[in-house]
Amino acid sequence: MMFLLIGFRNFCLQEAIAVGRSFASIKGYQIDGNKEMVAMGFMNIVGSLTSCYVATGSFSRTAVNFSAGCQTVVSNIVMAVTVLLSLLLITKLLYYTPIAILASIILSALPGLIDVNEALRIWRVDRLDFLACIGAFLGFLFGSAEIGLLAAVAISFGKIIPLSIRPGTELLGRLPGTDIFCDVRQYPMAIETPGVFLIRINSGLMYFANAKFIRERIMRSVTEENDDDATRSGRRKIQVVVLDMSHVMNIDTSGIAVLEELHKKLVSVGLEVAVANMRWQVIHKLKLANFLDTIGRERVFLSVGEAVEYSCLPSKFTGLQNC
Repeated sequence: MMFLLIGFRNFCLQEAIAVGRSFASIKGYQIDGNKEMVAMGFMNIVGSLTSCYVATGSFSRTAVNFSAGCQTVVSNIVMAVTVLLSLLLITKLLYYTPIAILASIILSALPGLIDVNEALRIWRVDRLDFLACIGAFLGFLFGSAEIGLLAAVAISFGKIIPLSIRPGTELLGRLPGTDIFCDVRQYPMAIETPGVFLIRINSGLMYFANAKFIRERIMRSVTEENDDDATRSGRRKIQVVVLDMSHVMNIDTSGIAVLEELHKKLVSVGLEVAVANMRWQVIHKLKLANFLDTIGRERVFLSVGEAVEYSCLPSKFTGLQNC
């Protein structure tokens, strides 16, 4: 039961912060979520001394205050005094007021919060973001703020998870006259280095959920490139595979194991392997796992350009004479 209460409380805090950030974006200022939580926690501690209800940021009252043009916290003091006087003096008069009339006060403040142009802009830019927007709107409209927030979070996670477990890869080439290496599909003028296969892993994390997919993606790209080269020239062209890991921020043991398997597979078919642009977190873990000793520390480079220059030296990678 205690865990349910704690979870409900944390969800209410998140709802209050979400409401605050939505109005902050309208007014053009920023709020600190940590300070908001501290303020609400202190408020509830003080309120508990007098047996008050647990309180969070109310969307309905915030909308009414915003619609009325309130600028400072004095409006909350005025509202609290008004509520207190109403409870003491005119409760009996308000007892028979239809709920629909009370709801109309809140609903009258809502139209000004609906930005149709922004919703259309989100639709044009990203359809999945628009789906999350509509999910939050419908959840709030027909349910509650909690349901709307849950719907938006669930849809957002549904968008992020497929991207994280199925990351893309890029085949790199050098822009003419520069030392810049970029995606050959985005920049068709980029020139591929003969004998060197450059591939970039487009994932911030290389971990248990996507490591095997990355391995299969790289092996398939290498195989397809070799098949294309064999069809065109009758001989194998790729002799060195360079992994650009500039986008990989971190790696776990599953990712390290996949790199070791990838290295074994490529070496077994006669290909050399080098890595470039590794982040310090990644290179530290690979060092602890002895992966750097496995591939050879001389084949770890600070940039793709250095890896290509090293690969083109005949004395370094055997058989590579056509750079």
